[in-house]
Amino acid sequence: MPKQSDNSRPSPAGGRGAGGEGETLLARARQLRTDQTDAERRLWRYLRANRFMGLKFKRQKPIGRYIVDFVCYSPKLVVELDGGGHADQTAYDHRRDDWLNRQGFVVLRFWNNEVMTQMEAVLEAIGQKVLALSPTPSPARGRGAEEVSDN
Repeated sequence: MPKQSDNSRPSPAGGRGAGGEGETLLARARQLRTDQTDAERRLWRYLRANRFMGLKFKRQKPIGRYIVDFVCYSPKLVVELDGGGHADQTAYDHRRDDWLNRQGFVVLRFWNNEVMTQMEAVLEAIGQKVLALSPTPSPARGRGAEEVSDN
């Protein structure tokens, strides 16, 4: 789960592994979509609206009792962004990732500073994982090469 570098936003699960059930979890996911970190906002510009390899990504999406930063249901890929204070949550992340893996998802994790300073490398890593998971990924439909401005 991402944390802002200024630690002004708690982790989606409050650090306990469950963001709530039913409407509470959905409400928390909606709030997280509103309160994105800078890194989440920046990566979303590239992933949204089928811009990345023609794939449909969703953000701050509940899966089971967890809320993931970004998910593409086909090919079952989860992308997580972690802030500087996130190193304290490694045991939680491991349990969460194990659960997601058992549900058939592959989890990729990046540090927020990687997204902010090495976007091309982050997108390349996501693209390589998509290709590894999909024998025939969908074409970019003319949008994948579209330049996205950070302004």
